[in-house]
Amino acid sequence: MRVATLRAAPGATVIEAGSIAAAVDRLRGTPRLDLILLDLRMPDAVGFSGVATVHAERPDVPIVVVSAADPSEAAGARRYGAAGFLGKDASLPEIEATVRAALGGTRVVLEPSNDDETDAMAASIACLTPAQLKVLIAMLGGRLNKQIAHDIGISEATVKAHVTVIFRKLGVQNRTQAVIAARALGLEAVEQAA
Repeated sequence: MRVATLRAAPGATVIEAGSIAAAVDRLRGTPRLDLILLDLRMPDAVGFSGVATVHAERPDVPIVVVSAADPSEAAGARRYGAAGFLGKDASLPEIEATVRAALGGTRVVLEPSNDDETDAMAASIACLTPAQLKVLIAMLGGRLNKQIAHDIGISEATVKAHVTVIFRKLGVQNRTQAVIAARALGLEAVEQAA
């Protein structure tokens, strides 16, 4: 992937990360980015949580999802903000064309979705701030507000405020509805380290 990226964008600087957490750190430390190539199956990501997290952190940078997963997941990646989708078995010319298109501001054609309600909910999740997304992902794991506060290092009052905003943005009334909506879109809890 590195070689294809450099061929598509000579002189580009490629910054790599081995996890979503490391990628977010690098995103925060790199003010000018033109493109993010993101593996759908990072060690600390489940479902589309990695795409949602990275998009929430840097919505200004196009994301091309790279995955050995079923190409039908392209629509899910699009719902969470991806500008393109590449299979890991993509040819060098396909990779180069996708990278060039994304760098040029063109959305690479992804499998269309015929479900406006699902697209609207995914857009709502994609609009969550990074902190709100962390809270939602923790809610998916059944964590209580007190546990979430401890896990991500914020006050319980702040967690409650985030939960209220999450409900409003998703158009739901309670945690159960929020979790059902998020799971229906492929968002899953990330296992807590013991």
